[in-house]
Amino acid sequence: MLLSGDLMVADPDATAQLLVERLGLIGHPNWRQAFPNHPYVAHFLRTHKSLAVAPTRIEPQGHTDQPNHGDPMFPVYLHSLEQFQGPGRPIKTHATVLISDDLTGVAQRLFERRLPFRVAQVTPEMPFDRLWVGCTPEDPRYLPEVDGGLCIEIMGLDPLQMPADTFATPPPEPRDPEPGSLVRVVARGFLVRDSADVTSRLHANLDWEPAPTESFPDEGFRRVRMGFALPHSAALDLIEPTRWDGEAGKFLCNWGPGPYYIRISVNGLDAKADQLERAGTRFTLDKDSASAGGSMLRVDPQDVGGAIFEFVEHRP
Repeated sequence: MLLSGDLMVADPDATAQLLVERLGLIGHPNWRQAFPNHPYVAHFLRTHKSLAVAPTRIEPQGHTDQPNHGDPMFPVYLHSLEQFQGPGRPIKTHATVLISDDLTGVAQRLFERRLPFRVAQVTPEMPFDRLWVGCTPEDPRYLPEVDGGLCIEIMGLDPLQMPADTFATPPPEPRDPEPGSLVRVVARGFLVRDSADVTSRLHANLDWEPAPTESFPDEGFRRVRMGFALPHSAALDLIEPTRWDGEAGKFLCNWGPGPYYIRISVNGLDAKADQLERAGTRFTLDKDSASAGGSMLRVDPQDVGGAIFEFVEHRP
């Protein structure tokens, strides 16, 4: 599964509060993560209270300028990541965090293939392995040779302690949802220059198979959806612009490749539009988006710190 649609920001506390107020995301003090020996703050906001219903979270996350005793190599990695994405990019990631139920097997395959990766030491605060691809302990700077620029981190499933019904078939649905209520993150968009190159690396290095390429000429891009074994996890959408002057193409030409939209399903798009208006959150309505399969609301990035959030009708 995809753990989160993350946003690497300067002030994660303020960003989390902004997203709760502007979008209706759900926050809780227990979902804020900060450790003395790991100098970062992260909020794991939810679209639905139940992780079984909505396993992928929204993660505003930021790092503080303090010694990292828990993972001394991470500051070098983080600096290289910021340079790789471009310091002025309005949407940056600290990692595209993938969850595997066989982290040992993933690491062994990378090890046997002699691909660069690094595993952080286990600490009392984080007593589990975390794996980053495209870097090594002796040179922790990120390079895109393994994952094509997706900045992938991989964790095991057990530390998440997901509810047992997360894995039910069919996936659990909200009970008596209110009009306009958020349901789940359905996709995280990621802009790439060459989707064929990225998917070939993901296939060869991580055994991750893409869905067939979809073309949306009116919207100026093609999409390759990277799915997960957990069917109601958010997908990772690789977006390759086909026109420089389309919406995706302009963003790519302005800011370069990297994280793009976070798409959330809702129970009633009209009701959600009313809620956004009451919250003073500006948005546009696309009544016939081929890539969204129908109507879609896109929030004005200026109202949410520069990030791109989209809302679509929930389809069980």
